Amino acid sequence: MDYGIEITDQEAIVRLSGRLTFNDHVKLRNLIREMTQNEVTQQTLDMSNLDFVDSVGIGMLLIAREELATVKKQFVLRHASGQVKRVLTVAQLGRLITIED
Repeated sequence: MDYGIEITDQEAIVRLSGRLTFNDHVKLRNLIREMTQNEVTQQTLDMSNLDFVDSVGIGMLLIAREELATVKKQFVLRHASGQVKRVLTVAQLGRLITIED
């Protein structure tokens, strides 16, 4: 997984690409730290270039949600498609995290 962050006045947009798997847990931990420390209230993960997510990736998204909630930040997943969208749907993440098309 690779990522880049664009911070505007209203949100931090994190553009993910590649595969989000167990092998990325250290990178995702660093990303979560960056998201909790920036000044913007809304943290959005743009998943349009993410090709694959496994169960560990889903778990890390839930950890991100919890850690962002502790610092009063909103967490949004945006533009998931293909396998990623199917996994988010099957895992029913929409009950816990805002998912936008």
